[in-house]
Amino acid sequence: MNLKIAFLQILPGKSLDENFSAGKKACIEAKEKGADIALFPEMWSDGYALPQDDDEIKHLAIEKESAFLKGFRDLASELQMAIGITFLESHSPKPLNSVLFFDRTGREILHYSKVHICAFDLEKVLDGGDDFYTADLDFGRGIVKIGAMICFDREFPESARILMLKGAELILAPNACPMEINRLSALRSRAYENMAAVATCNYPEGHPDCNGHSTLFDGVPWQAEGVRDMCVFEAPGTPGVYVAELDLDRLRMHRSGDVMGDKYRHPDKYGILADGNACGVIGGEFVHW
Repeated sequence: MNLKIAFLQILPGKSLDENFSAGKKACIEAKEKGADIALFPEMWSDGYALPQDDDEIKHLAIEKESAFLKGFRDLASELQMAIGITFLESHSPKPLNSVLFFDRTGREILHYSKVHICAFDLEKVLDGGDDFYTADLDFGRGIVKIGAMICFDREFPESARILMLKGAELILAPNACPMEINRLSALRSRAYENMAAVATCNYPEGHPDCNGHSTLFDGVPWQAEGVRDMCVFEAPGTPGVYVAELDLDRLRMHRSGDVMGDKYRHPDKYGILADGNACGVIGGEFVHW
């Protein structure tokens, strides 16, 4: 059983209305190409614009019940295709970097806000989310357990690990940054260590600081015949609607018989991971963080 994932690696417009129109067009193309779910790059509602003025960014933020998001909810139902739509979400005291997933009936099944915001850079004007979530996605031919992480979340193994522990088979990851060998390696690692597929949708070349290369790592590093490449799809840098297939049967067979994921963990020995007063050595100096 295969799940078809559409990566909407497209350029944003200059307004919310333009982004709705461009996003709708891309979703229709995804459906025509047979997609079961369409995934947008990070913060599609404003094209990942992050003005540093409080009034400006609050003006760009939209409510969860906005016409923009309701439009994609209705489109999911109309197309009978799940949609993962990303947006700058109104929130107090600061906006959130969020994604909403609607199933093929238009029902909201998952709402996630980026936990690991890039507070060292432009995202310091945002608040972070408070947890990671999973949901069952019924795509008509079957059900797959999905979870979400956004861009910088991938740099923290805990993000994908928590999603795996909550049952995620497929992690959907909106993105807005240059996908080079190190970031791609992090995604490969998240898939490998958790026996989970990771699908990442990035903005294409032409969007500042982005280069395309949306990817699907299917989480299956080997089969009976030997080692294989988990990267079953990597887009070029150019704009486009790209569709890749995830073999769920192969993934589930691997999850049932391999040793990664939760099989041999020792959580009783990992207390330091949740210790906010943990310390270590950085640059030869003993520090607390």
